[in-house]
Amino acid sequence: MTAQAERAAVEEPAPAEQTVETSSRTTVLARPTDWTRRHLGFGAVAFVLVAAVFGAVFAVLTPAFWGHDEITQFGRAYQVAHGGFTPHRIADDRGVAYGGDVPVSIDGLMSYAFDDYNHNPGEPDPMVADPRAYDLLGSVPVSRQTRPVWFTNTAAYSPVPYVPAAVGLRLAQALDLNVGATVQLTRFAGLLAYLVIVGFALRALRAYRVQWLAFTVAALPIALFQAGTVTADTMTNALAILVSVMVVKGLFLGAELTRLETVVTLGATLALPLSKPTYVLLAMLVVLIPARQYRFGQWLRWLPWLCAAVGAGLFAVWMKIAAPTGDGMGLMRPPAQWHSVRPGDQLHGILSNPGHFLNIFTESIWYRDQRWFTQFFGELGFAYIDVPALTVLACLLAFTVSAGVAERFSAQRWRTVIVALTVLASVAMIYVTLYMSFSPVDYYLVDGVQGRYFVPLAVVGFAALLRWMPLRWTDARGVIPHRGPAIAVVVAMVVALTAAALKYEFLVWG
Repeated sequence: MTAQAERAAVEEPAPAEQTVETSSRTTVLARPTDWTRRHLGFGAVAFVLVAAVFGAVFAVLTPAFWGHDEITQFGRAYQVAHGGFTPHRIADDRGVAYGGDVPVSIDGLMSYAFDDYNHNPGEPDPMVADPRAYDLLGSVPVSRQTRPVWFTNTAAYSPVPYVPAAVGLRLAQALDLNVGATVQLTRFAGLLAYLVIVGFALRALRAYRVQWLAFTVAALPIALFQAGTVTADTMTNALAILVSVMVVKGLFLGAELTRLETVVTLGATLALPLSKPTYVLLAMLVVLIPARQYRFGQWLRWLPWLCAAVGAGLFAVWMKIAAPTGDGMGLMRPPAQWHSVRPGDQLHGILSNPGHFLNIFTESIWYRDQRWFTQFFGELGFAYIDVPALTVLACLLAFTVSAGVAERFSAQRWRTVIVALTVLASVAMIYVTLYMSFSPVDYYLVDGVQGRYFVPLAVVGFAALLRWMPLRWTDARGVIPHRGPAIAVVVAMVVALTAAALKYEFLVWG
């Protein structure tokens, strides 16, 4: 066999073609061959292995309650685990406040961690003042006595994104674990949910090269760091990636969903709007998937629309329930600004003078866009550690390769336009929500925006962009390779995650 023949034997053959008639034109879709079904299906396995290892690394390396809002996230999870589904108002001399009871021993570790990451010494000393203190406070039993703690910001979230954490807490209680083990088990419960949901999503793309683009988004350092800590973002990111992958498969690739994929997709359409309000529009994109890709007949073709409507209705109901918590969000700010966050006044300002809001939005970009860019790859927890330059470069390489070998998409133009507008509207919702719920009245920028908030929108955002940019990489024979790019993406993300974990360990623990 010649060298050229050997190379041809290990590369992907040209895909078969499937012709589909649309209302405007005939679309040629790439249909996976038997070769691709045998050789492309390891993206989900690679993700589970990489995410399990580095998610566990972050879960162990991160001091208790040093994750993003992990104190208030844990408090809300504990409340949900013990039947507290709706926001509960608590007494607070500072003003309107919501929260719930947690064991005194857990609150002791929370208080120590809060003081530690707010008063850590400067360089070159490690951020953790006394590692032994975490061991001592974590080794005590979970007390029966409880005390109320403040978590107004997370009381606004529905119970849905806290289900894995709540299961972990109940299991820890059943096993009579101590404080430290309870926190770790709660973290691992969320990580397991992330692995299962995203792994299922990537398996749905097992016959397509675009799986590596979804792999890169799902394995970003910020995504795995959050999956390794207690936060509602773990489930939010997982559900958003799941919905996005199914939209890519059914709409942009024109492929049929299996019956299980259809059921899971419609279930996520109900759950995602109840996870974080800013991603409600993302869930609505399932209605753009043609009914034939769901394998629905005449009577079931409207089922996605029904699920989307129910999801939107559940979102509206929960927003009504959680609305009063907005009056207490100012307590997250410095004391001088406790009563400066007034959602009603901000909404009135947007409606009466939209030009002023647009001006603040524009100035926010000039002040903060470089921070949002870095945070998209990773600003790790309340240590506020930016991932190293090597991590960012490796992630950019993975994005470049995974986008360059993705299939050429076939969604109709008007559907692609709707997807792009939905992404832009979701981005706008992020800014508007934080302007109303966290930024003081007459503040000079939209405060509280972080790059991690854009991760759930990345997969469909890239899909819409690649639909309009059909340029792809090919070898000398005009064939898009798979094996080499797949290895490059996995290696690049392992390098990115390793560098991020090493920097975090060095700066936090010394």
